[in-house]
Amino acid sequence: MTPAPSHGNPKMTVMTRPSPTRRSPRARAEEDLACRVQALDWARLGATLDEQGHATTGPLLMPAECEALIAGYDEEARFRSQVVMARHGFGRGEYKYFGYPLPEAVSVLRGALYRQLAPLANRWQAALGAAPDYPPAYEAYLGRCHEAGQRRPTPLLLKYGPGDYNCLHQDLYGDLVFPLQVAILLSAPGQDFTGGEFMLTEQRPRQQSRGEVVSLTQGEGVIFAVNHRPVQGKRGVYRSAMRHGVSRLKSGHRFTLGIIFHDAR
Repeated sequence: MTPAPSHGNPKMTVMTRPSPTRRSPRARAEEDLACRVQALDWARLGATLDEQGHATTGPLLMPAECEALIAGYDEEARFRSQVVMARHGFGRGEYKYFGYPLPEAVSVLRGALYRQLAPLANRWQAALGAAPDYPPAYEAYLGRCHEAGQRRPTPLLLKYGPGDYNCLHQDLYGDLVFPLQVAILLSAPGQDFTGGEFMLTEQRPRQQSRGEVVSLTQGEGVIFAVNHRPVQGKRGVYRSAMRHGVSRLKSGHRFTLGIIFHDAR
């Protein structure tokens, strides 16, 4: 018999999977920060905001993240303007408004916090008799601000030294105002500074103002009403006006990151 011709061993085709896209350390850090915001107990925070007009987040920024933001205070290219409070009767101390593009951490916080707070803001609007009008996507809301001529970014870094303080005020920068904002303490109380407590006052109709001191740890945020909030009274819902400030610093230096969601004219 004639043997069958030999064709040898055919080559095997090896299928390879494309390697996953490797994220940069900065991208991982941004995703981690957004996840931290999303993981907060928003049911508790919403209930506390409804009841008190403010709520604390617990630790939100890591010490290294706080220190990085503080270290950037002297990098003038990051900011669009500086305000020395005593020149305007705002108190003592100073603050700087970031310019666009915002630092990555600030941009991530602004978008991630807005997405969680927009439903509460709409609920407050409805309670106060206005149409709920805050879109779920922060980019859409910011676009509205810019179309209305409010194009200057409002996130800011505040710096206080011994004897400095911030008078009670409201951060209103134009016709469009998001009803909530966030302040995050970057310095360590008792270690970096003493005194300098975050303060809130609330003025209800036909009542004297009520004051409250909010204690924060390093990296912790306080969410609070910018202007008015709805309060359930015996005769229905009424507007309660709120203001915020910082008491006199006794020693050291205190840095705070302010996250305001509406831009300024």
